[in-house]
Order: sequence, then C-alpha cells, then structure tokens
Amino acid sequence: MGFEAKPDIAPFENKILKGDCLTQLNKLPAKSVDVIFADPPYNLQLEGDLKRPDNSEVDAVDDHWDQFDSFAAYDRFTRKWLKACRRVLKDDGTLWVIGSYHNIFRVGTALQDLDYWLLNDVVWRKTNPMPNFRGRRFTNAHETLIWAAKGADQKGYTFNYSAMKAMNDDLQMRSDWLLPICNGGERLKDQDGQKAHPTQKPESLLHRVILASSNPGDVVLDPFFGTGTTGAVAKRLGRKWIGIEREQDYIDVATVRIGSIEEGSGEAVEFTKGKRSEPRVPFGSLVERGLIEPGATLYDPHQRHAARVRSDGSIACSDATGSIHKIGAHVQGAEACNGWTFWHFRQGRKYMPIDLLRQQVRAEMSATQ
Repeated sequence: MGFEAKPDIAPFENKILKGDCLTQLNKLPAKSVDVIFADPPYNLQLEGDLKRPDNSEVDAVDDHWDQFDSFAAYDRFTRKWLKACRRVLKDDGTLWVIGSYHNIFRVGTALQDLDYWLLNDVVWRKTNPMPNFRGRRFTNAHETLIWAAKGADQKGYTFNYSAMKAMNDDLQMRSDWLLPICNGGERLKDQDGQKAHPTQKPESLLHRVILASSNPGDVVLDPFFGTGTTGAVAKRLGRKWIGIEREQDYIDVATVRIGSIEEGSGEAVEFTKGKRSEPRVPFGSLVERGLIEPGATLYDPHQRHAARVRSDGSIACSDATGSIHKIGAHVQGAEACNGWTFWHFRQGRKYMPIDLLRQQVRAEMSATQ
C-alpha cells in the first residue's frame, strides 16, 4: 500500500507572499489548503468621475488592479486563478468567492466550467449601503458570495452547522446575511486620512465565513489579501493563514494590523459541534469495556420496562431481542426509539441514562487523538 507524503505548507503559513497571485499560488504545494476566501477584482467598468448631488466627488474604485481591457481578458484571468486555487485546495476543502453584479455571474460560470461544485450562493445584505447618487438605478445594497466544493464527487467538507445555528439564536443560518459594510473605527486609513483600501471587507463577514467552513488549526488562504481582513480574523479564530498581495502599501497596512492581534487559542476558539461530528460509539463497545456487564438490567425512565444486556451488546426483553433502539421501540409500541436516552442503568439509588457512558467513551477517544 503506497504512502502519500503530506504537503509541507508550514514555510508559507502566517505570511504574506508578495507578487502576482498566479505566480505565488504556483509556489504552494498541491492539496495543502483547507479553505480559500477570494475577493478578486470586480472589473467595475467605471467611466468618468462619480459625483454626489452636491457635485462632490465620490471615492470610487478606479485602481489599476480593477481594470481589464475586455470581458474576455477578465474571464481568462478568472479561470487561471480559479484553476490554480483548485490545485492547492485539499480534496475536502472549499472555496469562497465574493463579487458584485459586475463579475459574480462570470465567476460562477468559470467555477462550473472548472468542475467546482456549488454548495451555496450567499447574499450579503448591507445594512448601510452607499446610495445611488445618480438616481438612475436601484441602490446596490448587496454582494454575492459563492461557496463551492472542489468537485461533485467530494466525499466530505467542513460545515459547522451547529455553530452557525448557535450564532443565530438556535435558528438555522440562512443564506441571506444582514451585516454592515466596513466603516467607523474598523475602516483602515492611510497617512493622509484616506481609505487604505477602497473595498475593505468587514471582519464580521469573514468571521462567519471562516467559522462556518474551517476548524482551529486549518489553513485559510486569501489570494487577493488587500489589507488583511482574512488574516486578521483567521488569527483571532485560531486558524493559520496565507495571504497573497502584490501592492506593497496594502502589505504594509496588513502587516501592522495582523501583528496587533492576539492569536486565538483554547476555549476562545471552540464552538458548538453537532452530534454528527462526534465519534460513533456502538452500545456493544460499552459491554466490551466492562462499563455495562452482560446480564445487567436496563430500565426505561419510569421503570415500567426492563431488558437484560447480552454479551454481544444486544438486549432482551420478555418477548424479543435486538438493539437498544429496536427493543426500546418494541416495548413502547413505537416505530422508532433513541435507545441511548430511553434506557437507564441503576447506579446506587438513581437511574442514569446509558448515554452518560457513551459520553465517557467519547471523551476517552478525544483525549487519545
């Protein structure tokens, strides 16, 4: 049986790689990154100055890195960096891309053409969007994020469903996220008091993305790093990060920003986990370990029903044998039963659910991992 060497990503972790994103992506080992968050140029196609009703000029995105000669040129660029990202993404990794109506549909097409598998499109609804000063269109009050797996046949990927539900007051997290744009004290400024970056994303947005799709210790890559929002949030959440950025001014700002953040660890980066993430423990393993002896009697919560434990982990009542779930359903005349919470064992004068013993085994398993 062959052994596949683990890619050495350590030399690149928690660093900003200066240069063109394609060049730097090609330096990274294949299948080495857990999550990618990409905030590429939007190709806004702005023509002329944008002014407010009072004739003052709007600080719009007119930087050279957002300008392309044609849609075809933008599409070629998009396919190249998406292909390079797919190479460095682990087989169970996922990629996020954010964009506006100017580019996100073209990006979505490229993703599907390159065999990515779309998991969700998420609408970021801005609580405080910039108004439409000319009054000729609807106010652009949202941006779209596409969340994609590496392929349709991908066996698994990280989605911390229970953490998202806990964040949303125990309601399922929806695909429309109401969050403010980056402003106030969070908005980074240069020495002249101007925006350090025209499209700086709010940390709240990256917090949700990273918490939803990665675990502490995972590597989060941002190929368009800008002023380092992804790195700042990843560090605070106990993840490793890699940034790629070609503009030295942005690198300088990001370096200072991330350097001032304390790295998250321990309880601070833990989050609510669902039952599916816990290791499976068969009832028979409790018998093997001697936590439940063969011949012991189990009872329902009100001691109306009883069953004997057998050596193979099955249990027997007066007229049937089977699993803890099957016999629990049988004695109640029900279609199904969670035997872990239904059956209890006697401990002194108290009756305790056998699920307590399962949790004990799980804790032992976690301690040895």
